[in-house]
Amino acid sequence: MAALAGSDDQALSRVPDQARHPWLSVATQRFGQTTALSQLLLGATLGFGMTFWDAFLALTIGAVLLNAVAITVGVIGQREGLSTAILSRWTGFGHAGSAMLGLIIALSCTGWFGVQTGLAGAMLAGVAGVLPAPVWSLLFGIVITVIAAYGVRWMAWTSYVAVPAFLLLLLYLVLSNVNDVGATFNSPPPGSSIGMLTAITLVTGSFIVGAVISPDLTRFHRDERDVVKQTVLGITAGEWVIGLAGVVLAHGLGTTDVVGVISASGGWIGALIVITAVLKINDWYLRSASLGLVNFFDAVFALRISRTQVTVIVGCAGSVLAAAGIAHQFSHFLALLGVVFPPVTGIMVAEYFVVRRWRNEIISTRPHVPRSAPSWVPATVLIWPASTVLGEVLPFGQASVNSLVLAFALYVCAGRLDLLRMRTRRATNRKVVEEASAA
Repeated sequence: MAALAGSDDQALSRVPDQARHPWLSVATQRFGQTTALSQLLLGATLGFGMTFWDAFLALTIGAVLLNAVAITVGVIGQREGLSTAILSRWTGFGHAGSAMLGLIIALSCTGWFGVQTGLAGAMLAGVAGVLPAPVWSLLFGIVITVIAAYGVRWMAWTSYVAVPAFLLLLLYLVLSNVNDVGATFNSPPPGSSIGMLTAITLVTGSFIVGAVISPDLTRFHRDERDVVKQTVLGITAGEWVIGLAGVVLAHGLGTTDVVGVISASGGWIGALIVITAVLKINDWYLRSASLGLVNFFDAVFALRISRTQVTVIVGCAGSVLAAAGIAHQFSHFLALLGVVFPPVTGIMVAEYFVVRRWRNEIISTRPHVPRSAPSWVPATVLIWPASTVLGEVLPFGQASVNSLVLAFALYVCAGRLDLLRMRTRRATNRKVVEEASAA
């Protein structure tokens, strides 16, 4: 536990230069986030209702949109070295808004951690033939919790092993189940047609949360060029490689039941596909959840809680949810939470690059954290839910993009009209105050 105490990963402070990582290390972890079972299922869904090349176009357009979001907000994270939740205090949300955002991030990531862990536990139980699925879920969840608790370096090494293993296993899955891969490139879709706009919505929706919380990852980059390189490589390659593998499976087998194909692919091979797929994304779910909760307790209760301790607590909670089978009951709720994230990027980008109400404060205090922040920003309280709802109901465009653009435009208008009134709260955490004073 003493070793764990040193792996807090600057949960409430800026990442110093000496703690930054080479871009390829971060890119491998980003690629690990997009090479998940959810992307394989997404590809199968597209392939069941589209031709290969139409699905390729949808994946490409979706990747471009996701790259634009992740790079823009990721650059802010790289410059300031702060996590998404902490950064939001000075990019339009204030203490109260950042606390809410941190809680939503924690709920969403913990829920998906539970869903994925439950899937892995069920697969392991089926293959091993000993111990029930809940026990395997608990054991698997504990392993991931330990990895995430030790911090970014352990997570990087996990990706170095799990990503190549998953790609090799995925290649085996495709070649062993599809007789003529080349024929799938020109074959008609086996199921009901899916429109291009719907397909793009599915692609962007599948990873929009990961794109929005990019600062959690990019704050470890050394410069902005690294942000661009790792984002484009990680997201685009993930969408193409994993998504198109799903398309080929759907065309070759005429089904979207990829999990069933994996289960029938041969004992431990199928289990390893699931394990490697879940392992390299679940540690990031857990890490982002812990960062969100650390910010929540600091913003609401002025309590500086160790990220490591929060990671262990959240990991155990998510593992218990997985073992009890409860996490799957929240899938629709978790999907609903996902629609509130796109406007967050719109507001953060608008504040940091255009309105700049608190830009000077956050820049002038480097390398320390600003001493004060707005307690809450009433305009954001209105813009955030309004843009979320309008983005979903507009009869044109793509919902995630609509809500993001609306939030950006509304926040800029509020700034130009001088509607960003707020109350300012002094930092109550003693360590933050001392750091800021030293600046």
